[in-house]
Amino acid sequence: MRAADLDLRELLDLGAGTGILRFAGQRTLLMDAVAMGLLRKALIESLGFNGARAVLTRFGYVLGWRTAETLKTSLPWSNPEEWRLAGGRLHTLQGHVNVEVIRSTAPDAPFAEGIWRDSYEAEQHLLHLGRADEPVCWTLCGMASGYLSYANGREIYCLEESCVGKGDAVCRPVARDAAAWGDRLEPHLAYFKTTCLSEGLEKITQQLKTTERRLRVRRQGPVDAADDEGDDPSGIVARSDTMKRVLELARRAAKVDSTVLISGPSGAGKERIARLIHTESSRAAGPFVAINCAAVTESLLESELFGHARGAFTGATGDRVGLFEAASGGTLFLDEVGEVPLTMQPKLLRALQEREIRRVGESHSRKIDVRVVAATNRQLAEHTAAGAFRQDLYYRLRVIELRVPPLRDRKCDILPLARVFMNQLSRQMGRRIEGLTPRAADQLARYEWPGNVRELENAMERAVALSTGARIDADDLPEEVRQATSPLLPQSGSRRLADVERELILTTLEAAGGNRARAAEQLGIGIATLYRKLKQYGHEGESGRAAG
Repeated sequence: MRAADLDLRELLDLGAGTGILRFAGQRTLLMDAVAMGLLRKALIESLGFNGARAVLTRFGYVLGWRTAETLKTSLPWSNPEEWRLAGGRLHTLQGHVNVEVIRSTAPDAPFAEGIWRDSYEAEQHLLHLGRADEPVCWTLCGMASGYLSYANGREIYCLEESCVGKGDAVCRPVARDAAAWGDRLEPHLAYFKTTCLSEGLEKITQQLKTTERRLRVRRQGPVDAADDEGDDPSGIVARSDTMKRVLELARRAAKVDSTVLISGPSGAGKERIARLIHTESSRAAGPFVAINCAAVTESLLESELFGHARGAFTGATGDRVGLFEAASGGTLFLDEVGEVPLTMQPKLLRALQEREIRRVGESHSRKIDVRVVAATNRQLAEHTAAGAFRQDLYYRLRVIELRVPPLRDRKCDILPLARVFMNQLSRQMGRRIEGLTPRAADQLARYEWPGNVRELENAMERAVALSTGARIDADDLPEEVRQATSPLLPQSGSRRLADVERELILTTLEAAGGNRARAAEQLGIGIATLYRKLKQYGHEGESGRAAG
């Protein structure tokens, strides 16, 4: 048989009413061209132009390779060369495109070239997406490359020199091996490799996660543009260098599956950091399960973590899955892990080391697939030295350790956080609160916040609930916040008024994150006055956002 003799009626078996179609003896499917066009559109919208090209090129390559492999032995070819030439003929028979082969004897002629007329890919791309800037017959190029590569025992790559999908008169494919293509192949080579798909999909996954986090932040409440500018996509306010460093380390930790220990005072935001690690990790699609180890009695903690079998103890009326199993494929957050009793610590250590647990009342172990993030407000190293915490468990937990600073050590985060809470709570309570008065902002910045971010949130809830005006005033704040004195005031002796004024202006500007308009508002002075003062202090050339 010759390639020119191929007849679709002889190759296609309709299955005598069974509904199963076979092409050259192999099961095949009839695909609607418009449906393929809609699939292309959906891929481009979800994965981007390059991601869609990677998927469709690889699909075509595998299809072409598989077709060449099937036809090699299913038909009685006159000679191997006829089998190698059959790919173009099959393109036409299957309705993908009408192929015209161009034959050339020139010394620099490509391995193969031709003209594609009526390409279904170019047609569908124009129909659903309009004219492109680059050739768009990705599946057809993949099919030609896969067929030629298998048939000739070496890698052959087919690219379009022109394409109807980008406004050319015809689609003109050219096939060469890698050496003949030279540097021209480099921009296209990745689309024929499986790594292109994995890298592209990983990138898209990260982009989708970022978008999801941004949408979640928006749903939490309206935040004015100045507050949102420069903040982290996770919704965690991080204007201070120390907090930015914590978030950077958290993201680096998220890329691996190691156990993480988050230390810091109560209310500083350790669980928010744990959730960030989860959402930035490969386990983001899995559950995030949290437990406060200090809130569960010693007798129940083992059952909570590992589960129990029916009849294991009084009241165990059925089998119960523990949190290690409930978090399978995701992250288990052990808050206040320093409060785990000594009797429980060896079992927790075994779960971390062996990646298996044993339910209470069972004699066999169960494998677990979970990433553990723990948190503590204790100085766990001192706790360990005193014998109240196992040293081996301590080191197993702190493979990676993150230290969240108290709010008093990141003063420039206070007012942005306060505004975020104010906007969220205003929406929840149905109040119309537009901002803070300068007096309120000044008192918030002065206070030391021993209860950290949690105390600040509670203070803002009180202020939003009690405020009688459009803006929160100092009188709406808790008494201890209202009575906070400025750290600029001298404890003894005297200072020049100009020096106190300079320190107040520069401190307020720093607390406003460099936003001069907001700093001027908080200070109760005009923006021109602020610029004049900063010029006197030698700060007029420093970068800063002038508008809020």
